[in-house]
Formats: sequence, structure tokens, C-alpha cells
Amino acid sequence: MIMEIRRVQVTGGSSFVITLPKEWVISHKIKKNDPIALSKKPDGTISISPTITEEITGKIKKFILNEKINRTYLLRQLIGAYISGYNSIILSSKKRISSDVGIIVRYFTQIAIGQEVIEETNNSIVIKDLLKPTEMPFNVTIKRMHLIVKSMHEDTMQSMESKNKKIVEEIMIRDSDVDRLHWLIARQQNIILQDITFAEKMNISLTMTYTYFLISRIIERMGDHVVRIAKNISKILDVRLNKEIKQKIQISSNLAFEIFNKSIGSFFKKDIISANKNIESVQRLENLCEEINTMASEYNGSIAISIGYIAESIRRIGEYAEDISETAINYIISIKDKS
Repeated sequence: MIMEIRRVQVTGGSSFVITLPKEWVISHKIKKNDPIALSKKPDGTISISPTITEEITGKIKKFILNEKINRTYLLRQLIGAYISGYNSIILSSKKRISSDVGIIVRYFTQIAIGQEVIEETNNSIVIKDLLKPTEMPFNVTIKRMHLIVKSMHEDTMQSMESKNKKIVEEIMIRDSDVDRLHWLIARQQNIILQDITFAEKMNISLTMTYTYFLISRIIERMGDHVVRIAKNISKILDVRLNKEIKQKIQISSNLAFEIFNKSIGSFFKKDIISANKNIESVQRLENLCEEINTMASEYNGSIAISIGYIAESIRRIGEYAEDISETAINYIISIKDKS
């Protein structure tokens, strides 16, 4: 697209006027006294539209299926199309679509928010997004992700006392919910990047959109580490652990999530001082994890390895919480510069 530079003129002493490109006017058949829509954008620009009616166009992604279907590969493609912001996904085949494809499609609609099969024949399946991007605000999704991961952590730590090995399965289900919400934020961000009007409708800037995506990705990774902790705790539940090492695991894990909770709070409250304190507290967590690793050497083989994995994941959760505080600081500084 070629940028044209046009000078602003003043008429009547108070009205600012700029002429429209003649080629553009002719191509859209604009006549004298026709209404033109002007939209202010979050980045400070103004968009000019030849019509005042809102026209919604959907992006469509088509997949042509062959006889040899790799179920994992197909699922990845569907998730990729979803995150990329496609409104409709069409699967078609010259021959009858196999039951394997149907299973993958059904699974996809369960794990991707807002996706539903609206049409199905022997040779094609049409999946459509029924959720408007504006119906799920970014801040609500982030808060939901935070609460889910927090509850995952609490139940994992309680399992050390209750000896409940089944908790791992429950935590993995909740981790899948965290993944779904992260995909939704990634999808919304891509939709906004492709059509800036959605940012206006959601009353959000591009900077904040990107910040929410970064925090979402961090929380998703923290959820993965909680799952890793839960799996390794289940492996040592039948082992008589030293009381001190159990206490160290509890203390360090609680500290990691205290930093996480405060980091989320710092972001939403736009509190730079609190965010800096969170970052400084990570060193204490790392020292605790080192102590756990040292104590793990008293145990043999797989037990020591499991304890080491637990300590490593606790440390990583604290470092990810530190990343959230750093992201919060970067965002707060950027909006202060604009104010």
C-alpha cells in the first residue's frame, strides 16, 4: 500500500479539511453528500471507511484431507488455524471422511473455546467460531488462569499430607483448562493484529493486548510445572521422607506462589514498587530450592531425582512469577510515558 501525503487546510476559520484521493472515491462510487465513516484507533490513527454499516467478514481456512491421516498432525493444524484467528475451518475429502477425523474434530471442539461443528457430510466438515472476541475480556481470562493455577498448586501441596495419588489426574484436567484459555488469548491477539477495530471494541490498546498475551503464556507454563510437581510428589508419597525436607518443599512452594499472587496483583494495580519487591524476593526462593537439592542427595536413585524435579519446578515457577513482575514494570512505564 502506497502512503499519500496530503496537507490539512482550514476553512471558515475553525474547520480542518483534507481531500480524499480521487481514485479511491471513484472506486467506491462516492458521490456528493454521501456519508463517510471515521474511526479513531487505539494507536492514534484514524481509519476512513466508505460505508457507515459494519461489515463482518470471516476468515476461512480449508484443509484437503488425503487417505493417510496423522491424527496428531491434524489436531495441531486445527489448533493452529484457531489461534491464527480463522472464523471457519473446512475439512474436505474426495472420499468419505474417516471416523478418525471425526474423533479429532470432536476433541478439537472440546478443547478450543467457541468452536462448533455446524455442518457435516460424508465429504466435508465445517467448524465455526461462535464466540465473539469481545465477549471474553483479556483481564477476566488472565484472572481465571491465575485462580486455576493457584488451586492446582494448593491441591498439589495438600496431596503430600493426604497421600492422594489421584490428584494428578484432576490437576492435569485443570491444566488443560489453562491451555484453552491461553489459546483464546493468543487467538484474540491475532484477531486484533489483523483488524484493529476489535481493539477499539474491547477498549484495549495494542500494547496492553501484547502484555496480556505475554502474561498468559507465562501462566500457562507455570501450570505445566505444577503438573510436573504433582507427578513427582505422587512418586514419593509411599516414601518416608525426612520431616525437614517436606517442610522445605512446602515453604518454598508457598513462597513461589506468594510471589506469583503478588506479581499478578502488581500488574492489575499498576504498582511498580510492589513489582520490584517481588523480583527481589526470588533470590530467597532460589536459596531454598538449593537446600532441597542438597537434602535430596541423602536419598537413593529415583527418589532423589523426583525431589530434584520438584525443587527445579518450584524454582521455575518463582522465576516465571518474576517475569510477570518485570512485564508489569515494562507495561506501567510505557503507559506512564503516554499519560
